Amino acid sequence: MPRPMSVSESGLDRLRAARGRMEARARLNAGIREFFVGRGYLEVTTPVRVPVPALELHIDAHPSGPAFLRTSPELALKRMLAAGYERIFEMGPCFRWGETGRIHNDEFTLLEWYRAGTDYEGILAETRELIPFLAERVGVGPCSSFHGGMLDWTAPWADYEVGPLFREQAGWDPVESFDPDRFDRDLTTLIEPRLPRDRAVVLRDYPAELGALARRKPGREEVAERWELYLGGIEIANAFSELTDPMEQRARFADWRARRQFDRRPLYPADPEFLAALDAGLPPSGGIALGVDRLLMVLTDAPSLDAVLPFRRPAEA
Repeated sequence: MPRPMSVSESGLDRLRAARGRMEARARLNAGIREFFVGRGYLEVTTPVRVPVPALELHIDAHPSGPAFLRTSPELALKRMLAAGYERIFEMGPCFRWGETGRIHNDEFTLLEWYRAGTDYEGILAETRELIPFLAERVGVGPCSSFHGGMLDWTAPWADYEVGPLFREQAGWDPVESFDPDRFDRDLTTLIEPRLPRDRAVVLRDYPAELGALARRKPGREEVAERWELYLGGIEIANAFSELTDPMEQRARFADWRARRQFDRRPLYPADPEFLAALDAGLPPSGGIALGVDRLLMVLTDAPSLDAVLPFRRPAEA
């Protein structure tokens, strides 16, 4: 009878199998830094353990003693914008309670960058340059396979507005008449499965109710200046024209806190340092959060995050 494999031996096998993807991650990280430093960005480091987590409707934080592990560096980076930093980026670990699965992990690597004097369109133009640049640096070539199909890293990106796309494929417009449950259901069952898989895809101009920390579109208050990037059918990044109005941000925080209380979710106060930065004046700016683990998964045709996170226990997948 063969000797049962120990936990440590199984873990070592996973690490050995992941060697190629870990080398790809090193090239990806180096490419990210090369891209942003070459465009005048400053790489910064903000705290991973924070006194107050970002207050959002559907994101829960991991407690860490009397503090929390950050769900995102967003609020700290925006404080830096208010302090006069014009181009900044950070790549590092973030944590979200209860997010595990094939393309989710409760600890993950997030890349965020912010630029003063631009908006979500400026961030999109930059991202269109970044993604093929990183594919080239990782070494996948102009086209690569992902989950049985081919993804062309140099092809023009598909670009859809949320309202018209939902009217066409789901039979209603969530911008005109928002229904959160129906939106989430139709997005996952009708919209995302039909997105092109051979090129990058942008979904833009979400209902204002889904704007989080995004500003409303001038002249179209029902729309948030927000877009999301999909690669191979997987959501990779989320970008905003940043909300700079302190009164509106306070109103959103109050609404989210009330709704979290109704749903019996953990309650967090609004970050006083972030609110003070808004009061001091956040410049017009654009920003984005990009999931590095998911991007690596697509670049290396990994079946799930397990293949790019070899320290994750398989039972968490």
